[in-house]
Order: sequence, then C-alpha cells, then structure tokens
Amino acid sequence: MAPTLAVINNITNPASDFSDFVLTKGHGVKGLSETGIETLPKQYIQPLEERLCMTKIIPENAIPIIDLSDPNTTGVADTICNAAERWGFFQIVNHGVPLQVLENAKEATRRFFRLPAQEKNKYSKDNSPSNTVRYGTSFSPQAEKALEWKDYLSLFYVSDDEASALWPAACRDGLLEYMRKSEAVVKQLLKVLMEKLNVTEIDKSKEDLLMGSRRININYYPICPNPELTVGVGRHSDVSTLTILLQDDIGGLYVRDLQDNSWIHVPPVEGSIVINVGDALQIMSNGRYKSVEHRVVANRSKNRISVPIFVNPRPHDIIGPLPEVLASGEQPIYKRVLYSDYVKHFFRKSHDGKGTVDYAKI
Repeated sequence: MAPTLAVINNITNPASDFSDFVLTKGHGVKGLSETGIETLPKQYIQPLEERLCMTKIIPENAIPIIDLSDPNTTGVADTICNAAERWGFFQIVNHGVPLQVLENAKEATRRFFRLPAQEKNKYSKDNSPSNTVRYGTSFSPQAEKALEWKDYLSLFYVSDDEASALWPAACRDGLLEYMRKSEAVVKQLLKVLMEKLNVTEIDKSKEDLLMGSRRININYYPICPNPELTVGVGRHSDVSTLTILLQDDIGGLYVRDLQDNSWIHVPPVEGSIVINVGDALQIMSNGRYKSVEHRVVANRSKNRISVPIFVNPRPHDIIGPLPEVLASGEQPIYKRVLYSDYVKHFFRKSHDGKGTVDYAKI
C-alpha cells in the first residue's frame, strides 16, 4: 500500500524524518509521488542555473537515427563515426535486438519498481547482500545540495551465476536477456568506431579494455508536482566506453549541443536504442569522439522509465589515448589513469556537467 499524503505532511519537517522516509525506508521519490503531494519538497528544488531553460531547446531531429539493417551499406560506418564526433549521441534502429526483448526489459523494470518499498530496500546500500547490487534514489544524496527526482537499481554484471543468485527475481531474467542480446550490436559499433581510429583488430586485450565490464541500471522517474523546479537527472556525461540506452515512449532526455550550448531533445523512436559515447572512449580517442553532457527532465503527468547498459573498461585497466591514435604524432591531451580511480572521482560528487573528464586532462 502506498503511503498517504497525511504521512508526508507529518514527516517533511524536520529534514531527518524526510530522509528516513525517502532514503532509509526506501520509499524514494516513487513513494513521495504516490502520496499525491501537490508541491515539490524543498530538498528537490534545484538552483536556477541547473533547471532546463526551454528557450534553449532546438528541433528534435538533430540527433541522427541510423538504420543498421545492412551495416555494410556504403556510408553507414561514416555516419556512426560522424555522429560520435559531432553529437556524441545517436539512435539505432533495425539493430538486431528483438523488439520483444526490449519490451521484456521495460516490463522487468516496471515490475521491480512495483515492489513494496521494504522489498526494494533489501537492495539498498545498507541492506544489499553485495556491493554489485544497489537500490537507491537521486545520484549521490550525501554530496548533493538538491536531490534528483529519480529512483534506480544498479546491477554490476559479474557472471550469470552471480546474477541468478543476487539480482532481484522481479527483473533479473528480462535484464539479463537484454544484456545478452545487445552484446553483438555493441561489438559491431565498437569495431566501426575503432577502425576510424586506425585500430584494425580488436583482439582479446583490446576488447577487455573497451568492454571488459558492464553495468545495467533501471531508472524510474515518477510524476512530479513541479517539474520545472527540479531535474530527473542533472547535467553529466557518462564514465563508460559506450552507453546503450533503452527508453520508454514518454521522452525527457536532453543532450547538449557542442556548437551552441543549446539542448536537444532525444525523442523516443519505437524499437530504437540510444547510443552515447562515454568519457572512457573520449579519452581513448584523444578527444575525437565526444562524451556529451546530457540530462533528464521530470514530468508532471506521466511516469518514465529507462534502462541503460554501461559498457566499460575493467576497474584495474589503465585508460589513456590509444597508441594507434598517437602513432601519427598527435599529442595526447589526456593522461593515463586507473579506471577505478576515474569512476570513484565521478561518484564522490554531485553531477557537474563535464567536470569529471578534467580529472584526466594533461
């Protein structure tokens, strides 16, 4: 049973009671939304500079939509690489992942978030049986001045056996199936992107560097009483090599245009998967491929879900500009860094646009 509005009215002051309800007891923003609150709690009110100014939005058709039904068609590889250089984002259709697999992943997400708070809270930082399985809300509540309007479950993939033992049964099978079925298109995209960087062969060591670890998140953005005052996710770039994003039909993902600093809506396209370059690939390409700021807005009338797969180097890998990129004499603009150190730097602070990548600059 969802908590009542009377409960919220009694707990929003003092702040410790609010924290207990949202964070400690695991109700999250979904629990807040389901009480029927009519005013955004002050803990979620973002500074003016972090709210999305709708006058800085440009037309939706700017982000490329790439048809992979015949990836060997002349021009497809160039379109992928150009999108990674210019936008850092693109959508793919006819990608080989069955549409039913995509629907199953979305339904698995909804099924998990329909669980009672006490069930979801078994996977919180304080209660989870493993640090590879984490349920939470916002991004980094301890570091944030204003919270984000999002709940999530984050699952670091180690093996099918570990996933079977530790991932929530409500979503495990649908998410594992989505990870398995998307692996081929991930390898296909990386092959194309690497060839443009003069990497002619992706051997086992290179594959491990590019995609040696994977994490899948499921995100829930509930109805928000004052979406103009808050964010679903604040401005950030991903720390991944590539991010493979499945979104529902609600919309709300915005991407920074590198040329004029405006924001571009990435509209839902039925059957599509959104691809974006992460910081690791920007560093490995010595800045050729762009890891771009993006954000999610809250919604006044509809709940939204998304399912990103983060394809990453392994924690113990050293990332830096690839030797093949520098072979022609190009000077490195990034130093070599331990990937786990880079990720820790990202998670120890609130979302701050492209601030994390500065950590790796020479």
